[in-house]
Amino acid sequence: MSDDAVLVEHPDRDEDHMGEETINPSVSAGEDAVEGDGVVIPEEVGAYQIVSIGNQEDQYAFTFHEEKMNAIMAKIPVGWKVSVVSVVGAFRTGKSFLLSWFLQHLHHTNKDEFSPDSKWYKQVESLGNEGFNWRGGSERNTTGIWIWSEPQFFKKESGENIAVLLVDTQGMFDNETTMGLTASIFGLSTLFSSYQIYNVDKRIQEDNLQQLALFSEYARMAMTTHDVDESESSKTDNKPFQQIEFLVRDWQNFEEEEDFAEMQEEMEEYLQKVISEREAKDLKETREQIVSCFEKITCYGLVHPGPAVTKKKYSGDIKLVDPTFVELLDRYCWKIFNPETLVPKIIHGRELTSVELSSYFKAYADLFTTGASFPEAGTLLNATSQANNTNAVTLSLEDYKQKMNRIAGPNCSNYVRPEELNELHREVMDKSLRTFKSIANFGGQRQIDEAREKLLHEVDDTFIVYTKLNESRNPLAGFETYILPIAIATIAYILRVIADTTCSGWSTVCRRSSDFLSHLYAVVVCFLLIIGMTKAQQIRELFNRLQGAIKLLTDGGKDKKD
Repeated sequence: MSDDAVLVEHPDRDEDHMGEETINPSVSAGEDAVEGDGVVIPEEVGAYQIVSIGNQEDQYAFTFHEEKMNAIMAKIPVGWKVSVVSVVGAFRTGKSFLLSWFLQHLHHTNKDEFSPDSKWYKQVESLGNEGFNWRGGSERNTTGIWIWSEPQFFKKESGENIAVLLVDTQGMFDNETTMGLTASIFGLSTLFSSYQIYNVDKRIQEDNLQQLALFSEYARMAMTTHDVDESESSKTDNKPFQQIEFLVRDWQNFEEEEDFAEMQEEMEEYLQKVISEREAKDLKETREQIVSCFEKITCYGLVHPGPAVTKKKYSGDIKLVDPTFVELLDRYCWKIFNPETLVPKIIHGRELTSVELSSYFKAYADLFTTGASFPEAGTLLNATSQANNTNAVTLSLEDYKQKMNRIAGPNCSNYVRPEELNELHREVMDKSLRTFKSIANFGGQRQIDEAREKLLHEVDDTFIVYTKLNESRNPLAGFETYILPIAIATIAYILRVIADTTCSGWSTVCRRSSDFLSHLYAVVVCFLLIIGMTKAQQIRELFNRLQGAIKLLTDGGKDKKD
């Protein structure tokens, strides 16, 4: 693309009008979410600014908008794994145009009636400007990090479900962004991405590789386990990050622009030449650093989209885009969003759900209180291990609650004897502790032990609730309310019968005693009738409890015989 007129990213939008520009403004995800300071977050489809940069005290400070992140994550079903596709790179290189094309591709191809053989872009006149906002120009517009409000959902042939988040980042290497801020943006994006697209112009230059290596140095240390108490460290076997893909824009060196398979092979050969070993020490170390930090390094090339696209007045007309560019971009979309190759975000070998990913994102974002300098590697390690421990407690406690809900939860109707409930509680707690141990497997042992104690404390508090719920279903509970008056009435009736059959009818004492006992049990019977009329539901429950009590006592007797 030309230096004077190129594609740039979406402009910063007023916080109170976030999401008003949408692909389908009529679609709403539900009630509006409210930030802690009372700012309403519209639940309309659009790009949400998750991280903004700059405040009154520090022009480079990062501000994490947790409520907006939670609003997005809440749309992902519980237990679904999450893949994060992000785009980073220099400003004015068409990152937002690329993401908008992704959105249109997903919008048209994620329909049941869509045929894989059809070309959706041939049925659409204009790409529009309702996704990640883009326009021609030479000034920087995007700041911070943006995530599309609507997760994209896929189902693999194996039946596994996965959600995908699309992320746009502030353009780098301009005359307003410091190197520290550039590293911070690149670093934060890399930390939570599973598929990162590094958007480069015309070729992969040495400074592109050096930028990757700069952050990789921090990453290697941040993802190295370290026991604070023993002051020993060891590197993990897994590489800290998953996939980095160089997307070379305006590539001019294809041998043949009609054989798309051959064009892809050419880009793979080009990548191998770029990252192959060099004799010069600094060049060699740069490449070794990158290869050691990413599990997969790939490359894809796009030709120039055509002169009309770079004009400032271009509004998204697909007919004006170079056909080869369109075909390559369409193939690129199918490559990225192939359900069978989508990989969830993985940290220390664990595939993350939306809840876990949110915890990590918050932990990382809180470290970038100022974008002027990159957080120390040790601080990153502590944040990673702390977020991991938090996830371990949350998931283990949730596992405990799910199992206990089936035993003594609010929807249960059967009473469990206390000794049996305690035994089941211990069994479920042991399983939850094993879940905790499988997740909390790196970082300082002291922090892990503290997290384990927190889990045990919360499990104990939760068990108290289950105990009370179970006790409320005890068939013997509440019998004392009815046993005493029934006993009084029964005894009074028996004594009256005895008095009437044994005493002389001429005895004044016998007659008065009989009348008193008669009145006594009559009053008690009337009292019970009044209770029965006003508390019919409780009486029915009483009889049910009586049956349960008899059954419980009978079963208890059998157990003793056994």
